[in-house]
Amino acid sequence: MQMHRLDVQTGSTAEFCEITARVKERVAASGMAEGLCYVFVPHTTAGVTINENADPNVRRDMIHALDRAVPQHDPAYRHAEGNSAAHVKASLMGFSAVVPVVGGRLELGTWQGIYLCEFDGPRRRQVLLTVVPVP
Repeated sequence: MQMHRLDVQTGSTAEFCEITARVKERVAASGMAEGLCYVFVPHTTAGVTINENADPNVRRDMIHALDRAVPQHDPAYRHAEGNSAAHVKASLMGFSAVVPVVGGRLELGTWQGIYLCEFDGPRRRQVLLTVVPVP
């Protein structure tokens, strides 16, 4: 088992930062042929997801849909920091993803990419990777 940390600087309040290439580099460097790559975001206002990486409009559409579902400001929010929407959106996206590793490579679909989902930026974020071989 190997653990790695990626540092990601986000640039706006809400964005999906593609980290696929960086995760692939760490998996390749691990030398593992078969196993699992766990991707975890240790934050409460950022998440992780796997989604299409061919058309950047998908990322825009995802943010738009989340903004409609979870408005930035709502008089019912009680959290004193004023970032309740970011907490809700991060929870909806989730804080982890698991990707199989086959033949030393991430087994992602043709159009799939791995994204850090920022909802309270810009900030410096961490993504923790755990690469686990399967016997």
